[in-house]
Amino acid sequence: MLRSSFNQWRRRLLRATGFRTVFGERAADGRLLPNSRIAPSTCIEGEEGLSLADHVFIGQFNFIEATGGVQIDEGVQITNFVSIITHSSHRSIRLLGRQYVNHSGERPGFIKAPVHIGAYSFIGPHSLIEAGAVIGKGVVICAYAQVRGEVPDFAIMAGQPARQVGDVRVADAKLLAAHPELAPHYQAWAGELPV
Repeated sequence: MLRSSFNQWRRRLLRATGFRTVFGERAADGRLLPNSRIAPSTCIEGEEGLSLADHVFIGQFNFIEATGGVQIDEGVQITNFVSIITHSSHRSIRLLGRQYVNHSGERPGFIKAPVHIGAYSFIGPHSLIEAGAVIGKGVVICAYAQVRGEVPDFAIMAGQPARQVGDVRVADAKLLAAHPELAPHYQAWAGELPV
């Protein structure tokens, strides 16, 4: 709780002095993540539910609602104006109307599920990652995509709702052909080389 409060205070202070993103966050277990950075303008609700790996970049003006659990693996880049949510109440509110706030027990239509974003994935600007989304490793989520459900490793996703429109390994294979010295670095996280 104290760590969460300190991080929120630190982001507010940095926001007041400029939108400069600085290195150094902490994992949920307290480990220092020296290469991870979260922009001070990013809003994180339920920060105790955010599980963050190192080498993560979270840009400006994002909203991360982590009360249901958000796991962000190593090397993930989240650009700007991205929303990641772990619950949705709009169906339940429509069904219950004014009784939503007074309703006891399970709320019909209420969705709450964790989100997982796999290693070295890229989340484009103005994207929405919905409750229960499981994004594989090496994925590219294009700008303005609305992601729900499972996304396979190395997929390129676009649209509302997002659909697979390509595979990042096509471009990665060309880049690695031009720079073969980088193959061990790629294989270290991907577990394979693109063909």
